[in-house]
Amino acid sequence: MKYTVASLTVVALLSGNAMAQRKPNIILFLVDDMGWQDTSLPFWKDTTDLNRIYETPNMERLAERGVMFTHAYACSISSPSRVSLFTGANAAQHKVTNWTLKKDTPTDRKDAVLEFEAWNYNGLCPEAGLEHSFYAKCLPQLLRENGYATMMVGKAHFGSMGTPAANPLTIGFDYNIAGHAAGAMGSYLGEEGYGAKSDPERAAVWAVPDLEQYHGTDTFLTEALTLEAKSLLDKVTGQSKPFFLYMSHYAVHAPFGTDRRFYQKYADKGLSHKEAQYAALLEGMDKSLGDLMDYVDEKGIADNTVIIFMSDNGGYTIGRHDKNYPLSEGKGSLKEGGIREPMIVCYPHVAKPSTINDTPVIIEDFFPTLLEIAGVCDYRTPQHIDGISFLKQIKGHAGDKERALFFHYPNNWGERRQTIGAPQSAVVAGDWKLIHYYESGSACLYNLENDISENDDLSARYPDKAKELAKILSDYLKSQHATMPILKLTGRIVPYPDGSIR
Repeated sequence: MKYTVASLTVVALLSGNAMAQRKPNIILFLVDDMGWQDTSLPFWKDTTDLNRIYETPNMERLAERGVMFTHAYACSISSPSRVSLFTGANAAQHKVTNWTLKKDTPTDRKDAVLEFEAWNYNGLCPEAGLEHSFYAKCLPQLLRENGYATMMVGKAHFGSMGTPAANPLTIGFDYNIAGHAAGAMGSYLGEEGYGAKSDPERAAVWAVPDLEQYHGTDTFLTEALTLEAKSLLDKVTGQSKPFFLYMSHYAVHAPFGTDRRFYQKYADKGLSHKEAQYAALLEGMDKSLGDLMDYVDEKGIADNTVIIFMSDNGGYTIGRHDKNYPLSEGKGSLKEGGIREPMIVCYPHVAKPSTINDTPVIIEDFFPTLLEIAGVCDYRTPQHIDGISFLKQIKGHAGDKERALFFHYPNNWGERRQTIGAPQSAVVAGDWKLIHYYESGSACLYNLENDISENDDLSARYPDKAKELAKILSDYLKSQHATMPILKLTGRIVPYPDGSIR
């Protein structure tokens, strides 16, 4: 049988379109500073007071369509989590261990006991050779090379000002709306130009870019970003290629703004002004999730669209005591309140609806998982991939519950409160967790199954377990050549958690 050149071309195009459509669309919905229980959807065995306060019906709706991960972890600070997410590298490897902002400028608070070894305060970099940066090939670049249209909307916070990754287009995005070097917004309010109407020096750093059409309106930032995301989706959904949308909200980062669409109902519940603002931020974020779910439903692409919900670190608790209950502490801490996150995956025809998986997963696992979902198996990166795909767990299989997860914060957070933001490292292995504090050289041991609030330090009762975990943690930090704090008194690197010396 003979075919004309034209007919062969048509067949090839149709075949290519069919192959593209077999690849699912992916929406990665990331919230900033959202705590594990900041939702009406409980991620614990019990419904908490926080679950009863907040109203997040679309998180509930997403969970009904997919699987909740109850033991999901991220870093305790934004930039480290985002770099791990997009490179598959643990913070001990990529060394972007604190938040980033200005080129060649560390953000550590002064410490009475410690100095800080030079970490990668210039952030992520898609090019080799920039000092104090982590050279890597990033998730959106690999997806784009494999046929995806790649979009990001919202907070970026990948690279410091004046470095390549301050512009998300350099790491593989086809489109970027509102992402730049800053890790927070100048304002949530359109009336204030999202920070553009503040003094010029502040606006140059913190004003959210690309949203000028909403300046002077009453459009809350969360809503403006959602409208822009839907506009981008309109551009790509008619194409033959699948899409990757990174919907990265500035909400619910402080300083809080008043979202008048939802504020009054929480004030009427008796919440203080600040807490009513926070609750309204959460519900506005949840509305955004619902709007995107509605969008894919209306376009008839829901069956071929994966939606993943995650937060970048634990809930912010400075001036908000016990707001992560039953977890203790919050953002900036390696206690559970600072690193345990609400996570949901909706993967139609793959994830069984209304299921729960308690396999521990960590933020760097997203990199290999999303590539596997996209069918990208043969790829090379300059960075080592520390993450492990959890696609099998999305499919309902139990994973390795004894796998050791590592957390490394050899820095001093600017909003330090006692051990929140203190220089520390931690390992979680099964039910056991060890946190090592570098200023004192002391460690705390917890059994999370019996004591999720980490109230009872068991290190004196179980010294062998504490010693075992300290060695596991130390061996890992050594294998990654992790940056470590320096003792001012001696000028030497602090001992590792097991007491050994570099």
